[in-house]
Amino acid sequence: MSTLSVPLSIREQEFIDSYVKSGQAENKAQVVRRALRFFEEEEAVQSILRAEQELKAGKVMYGDLRELIKKI
Repeated sequence: MSTLSVPLSIREQEFIDSYVKSGQAENKAQVVRRALRFFEEEEAVQSILRAEQELKAGKVMYGDLRELIKKI
C-alpha cells in the first residue's frame, strides 16, 4: 500500500476528523478510502447512465467487435 499526501481545506479536515470522532471510521485513512470507493462506484453508475442515454439516442454500434475497435 502506498501513501499519498493531499492538501485539504479546513472544512474537509474537519469533516474527516468528525467522521472519525463519531466512530463511523477507525481513522482518517479509512474515511478517505471509503470516499474513494464511493467515488469509484458513482463513476461506474454514471458510465452506465451515459451508455443508456446513448442507446436511447440511437448511438449504438452493431457488428464484429474486432471490426468496431478498428473504427474507434
